[in-house]
Order: sequence, then C-alpha cells, then structure tokens
Amino acid sequence: MYKNELDNAIRSGKISNSFIFFGESSFLIDMYTTMMSNIEDANIIAFYHDEYDFNSAKAHLSQGSLFGDRNILIIKSTKKVPKKELDILLELCEKNPDNIFIYAYYGTDHKTYNNKKTFAKTKAMAVRFFNPTDFEAQNIILQVAQEKKVTIDKYTIAHLLSTHNGDVALACNEIEKFRIYDRAITTKDVDALVYGLGEISLDNFILKLLNKKDFKEDLASIIEHGEDEIRILTATTTYITQLYMFNIYIRVNGTPNALEILGYPAPPHVVNDKAAQSIKIKPAIYTKLHELLLTSELKMKSANIDKSAILLSTFIRMQKLL
Repeated sequence: MYKNELDNAIRSGKISNSFIFFGESSFLIDMYTTMMSNIEDANIIAFYHDEYDFNSAKAHLSQGSLFGDRNILIIKSTKKVPKKELDILLELCEKNPDNIFIYAYYGTDHKTYNNKKTFAKTKAMAVRFFNPTDFEAQNIILQVAQEKKVTIDKYTIAHLLSTHNGDVALACNEIEKFRIYDRAITTKDVDALVYGLGEISLDNFILKLLNKKDFKEDLASIIEHGEDEIRILTATTTYITQLYMFNIYIRVNGTPNALEILGYPAPPHVVNDKAAQSIKIKPAIYTKLHELLLTSELKMKSANIDKSAILLSTFIRMQKLL
C-alpha cells in the first residue's frame, strides 16, 4: 500500500487498527504515526529503538482499559521486530478492535514489509512512504500553516522549500516563526527569518573543506550572513568527530549503523556518504585534526582576538593535514 491509498482509506473511514509504516521518508512515517495515534484520552505506550520489549508490548495490547478508552502501542525502530512477535501483536489487535498498534520501521530493508503476502491474513495496513514530490511537499506545508493559522501562498512555500533544499521537515518547523505576523507571509519574510540550508549549509561547506577545494568565498558568505566564527569551528569539530566514530565502527564491525554511532536513525544516503568520507582519513590524521580544531577554539575564546583570521588559518592548516 502507498500513501495515496492510505489517504483514501482515512477519508472513507475504512482504516484498520494496526499499521506498519516504512519507506524512504522518515518525515512521513513520523507524520502518519502522530496522525493515527492522535486520539483523546488514549493510553499510549511508545517504544523507541532499543527500548522495545515484547512482553510489555504484548501486555499493553492484551489488557482492556478500565475507563473505556483505547490502548495504543507504538514501536519506532531501525531494527526489525521478529516476525513471530509482530504476528502476535497484530493478532491481538484483530481480537480487540478498540486498541491500536503502529510499527514505524525506519530501517532500509523494505522487502519484507513491501510484500503483500506478509500480512495477507491480517487487517494490518502496511504502507510504504516515498519522499514527497514537490507538489506533495507544498501541500503538507500548506496544511501545517493552516493548522497554525499562518497565511502563506504556494509560491512563498516553494521559496521556503528551496531555501531548505527541499527538506519538508525543516520547512514545516519554520512555520512556527511566521505566527508573529498577523498578515500573509511573503518571500521577504522567509529571507528575513529563515536560516536557509540552500543559502548557507555548514555541512556542504565542511564537505568542501574535506575535499580540499577552495572554501574562502563560502566562508565569507557564511560569516556575512551572521554565523558566528566559533560556531563554524565547533560545527566542523562535531562533523570530524562523527566521521571518526564512523571510521572506528566500520573498522570494528565492517558496516556502519547510524543508530549505534550517532544515537539516532539517519537517512541511508547520509549514512553511506559519511561512511565513505570517514574511511578516507587515517586514524592518526583524525587525532591531529582534533588537536588543531580544539587548540584554535581555545584561542578564539580568548579576549581581543581576530576570530576570522584564526578560523581562516585553521582551515588552511586543516586542508594541509588532509
């Protein structure tokens, strides 16, 4: 099943009480998990990643509510719930239509859940969410704006999305900022209030550093748009640290696992890119890079220091180490 089929079922009121959400779009998985569990006075238990416990999950769906409200079980994880356990949880929902079970799978192995035969004997709705098209993304943001009583047209929404390189989650988060205006939002408001990834992306800048490309114009642009020199440096340190963690994990385990390395699931292309970047740098170089960045940060926090000059010098030295 796909998003449009689920939307049609919601509109017609023909939905199940058990759902398996998976696919490429973590944003849509989150969005529909919230939507399907947004029931007043419901008794909700949510398990995030390694918190999942089958016995607790089973007990929650097995018991009836003392006050007549509904029990909702949510499991969010990049790891697959064992098939036998998943079947039991779905069966419990079959027996008690008042309860709701939502399994939000953020992993990359979609074959099992994308097979119609897997859940053919149940009423479970297995829905694969692809990344939204530009048209879908604009409609999602428009819906969020209407809920927050923000007046904004689709042209301005397109500009907002462009500012954030098409990231729907970031664009939706920006809508809250526009509530301060008691009028229609314009593209000028977007330019004034939004920190745009399209215009200034620290990750893209750091990637240019790592690839030993000329970064001076980009650095000047970032500073010109109000970014603090120390934050640019600490962001670079954080990025290098993450790469080092990927490097260590891959050398020990062979393949990367974003949840274990970063503590949260990340899109497959992000994981693959960082894994590829991380193995290009030798462990000894990571040590030298950290020493350089931390020493420079200490200098920049001293009084009466030209932070921009130190930042430029640090990045030049950084590229020489690479």
